[in-house]
Amino acid sequence: MTKAAALVALFLSLTLHAQTPEKTAIDQLLTQWHQAAADADFQGYFGLMAPNSVFIGTDASENWDKDAFMSFSKPYFDQGRAWSFRAVQRNIYLSESGQVAWFDELLDTWMQLCRGSGVAVKTEDGWRIAHYVLSMTMPNEEVDGAVALKREKDSLTLRSLTGLQPKN
Repeated sequence: MTKAAALVALFLSLTLHAQTPEKTAIDQLLTQWHQAAADADFQGYFGLMAPNSVFIGTDASENWDKDAFMSFSKPYFDQGRAWSFRAVQRNIYLSESGQVAWFDELLDTWMQLCRGSGVAVKTEDGWRIAHYVLSMTMPNEEVDGAVALKREKDSLTLRSLTGLQPKN
């Protein structure tokens, strides 16, 4: 092996090793965040979100900044029964700078399997969730039935947002 090849191999090895603790920290962040919801720990849950974070839920109307999401969620947390999502699969990717990460996770929820995806940012206080999207998974062979179920409400939403009629 040439000196240059050895240096490249060493650099790649060190880079991959350096990313492992960051990915572990992000994995722990997401696990703690989901656990805080399951425990109805309002401060713990929202404390793990960045100040300017966004949460996008499964309904077309659910696109909240942090304050709006806190207002929506507070009654559930106050009743001691927020939601319980358990990751069964998770992928985490880091930017070259090591300051931004994006992730996707398959979740076991009361809605059956859902997909969560988002962005985490490294702050002075550690990693925080900046953007999160929750979506329901849909087997391809069930799409036609699901479209039929949501057609009317989606048509109303589309019309209210754009004035357009939906495509058939």
